[in-house]
Amino acid sequence: MEHRITATELVRRLGDVLGRIRYRGDRFTVERNGVPVAQLIPVPSAHPGTLREALSAWCEAGEPEPDFADALERIGKADRVPKNPWES
Repeated sequence: MEHRITATELVRRLGDVLGRIRYRGDRFTVERNGVPVAQLIPVPSAHPGTLREALSAWCEAGEPEPDFADALERIGKADRVPKNPWES
């Protein structure tokens, strides 16, 4: 799906935009002062594949490590958007 986004909005939502490009195949035209300046499109090899391929990979992966859920929870809690996107 095609989307238009301002450069400022891209800065604020970069993680979301990259996720939509990678996992949904969305395309974005970045505008500055109403003028298109760039396009963000998925890399062909980055597409996750079909649902059947994903299920097959999941079945072949075996049992998760015992602390996998805890690690995901820690990662989720640590992933916060900074108040100022320019702060590191």
